[in-house]
Amino acid sequence: MSEQTKAPEHVRAAVRTRANTTEIQSFPMPEVPEDGALMKVEVAGICGTDVKLYSNPPSDDPVIMGHENIGIITKAGKQFMDRKGVKEGDRVFVEHYVPCFKCEWCHKGEYRLCSGTDWRKNPDAVRYGYTPLKREPFLWGGFAEYMYLPWNAVLHKVPDGVSAELAGIVTPMANGIQWALFDCQVGYNSRVLIQGPGQQGLAQTVACKQAGASLIIITGTSRDKARLEVAKKLGADYTIVVDEEDPLERIMEITNREGVDVSLDCTAGAGTIPVLLGIEALKRKGGTLLIQGEMADFPNFPLGKVANKYITIKSARGHNYESCELALQQLASKRFPLDLLTTHRFGLKDTEWAIKSVGGKGEKDVIHVSLMPWM
Repeated sequence: MSEQTKAPEHVRAAVRTRANTTEIQSFPMPEVPEDGALMKVEVAGICGTDVKLYSNPPSDDPVIMGHENIGIITKAGKQFMDRKGVKEGDRVFVEHYVPCFKCEWCHKGEYRLCSGTDWRKNPDAVRYGYTPLKREPFLWGGFAEYMYLPWNAVLHKVPDGVSAELAGIVTPMANGIQWALFDCQVGYNSRVLIQGPGQQGLAQTVACKQAGASLIIITGTSRDKARLEVAKKLGADYTIVVDEEDPLERIMEITNREGVDVSLDCTAGAGTIPVLLGIEALKRKGGTLLIQGEMADFPNFPLGKVANKYITIKSARGHNYESCELALQQLASKRFPLDLLTTHRFGLKDTEWAIKSVGGKGEKDVIHVSLMPWM
């Protein structure tokens, strides 16, 4: 690295020090070993999970949040570049998983299930946006000017022509492909119900349309009318405002009382109502229901109806490598007006306001927020 492009000695980051509290702190620039790298963060996306963890953190440990990260490789060791197939100056998407690459799940390419990334159960897990500051070299989140990349970071080259901001929606796009297409087998002529028109629900809309779904219904509340209009532009056939009409009756009317093949809950943990609606809206036999893993206990879950209708239940759980590659290809294709999703951008000093905006308590008509540390 030349003197002109030499990185600064310290890195600024927005640190969640406790619930609903952010402080801008400075950290030493880490040394970069032969099997490691440093990435200058261009965009860190903010999603509903960030909103939850900001107001209700899993521990008292300070954390640099940010798990949807795009940036430029500014310094990298030779082993890292050889292993990853990248060079200094490349724009990359870094997944939030930092897997062990030893377990059965990693060997299957399903490192989203690796215990080395499971921060809920494994105190030694490493995951961007979730790892406490007590673990050196500290830069384990995208709400910072730079991120450290170890040998086992998982990254993807961003295709030429895809801006950093557009690439910032690759995580919800990958989730859309993973949940709808890989996990729930949406395909040609499928009829799909998507509940929730946030960034995840809109990404599911694109994935289902691309896969050949013949019917896409998406629901939202009266506060979501702008998002529902975006859903139509992305391929939804019908939108339903659930607090203005009976959603089940409308679904049955649209489907000639046959129901849908797949119901995808993208309401960011809105409780039991979306699950119950999904069960009722599925066709008489053999539908698939996707649920969010953060849902609270459900003591009156209608197991009898699930069994009688022969429903398959899938849990939303991240994405694999292939879904990320396909998501980047989708962004590069320009087939859909995906720039409609990138609605707001904020600098590092406005991190708290950015999170609140995603949670509906800040700026209006937010879909996807880009935190840009250098803005």
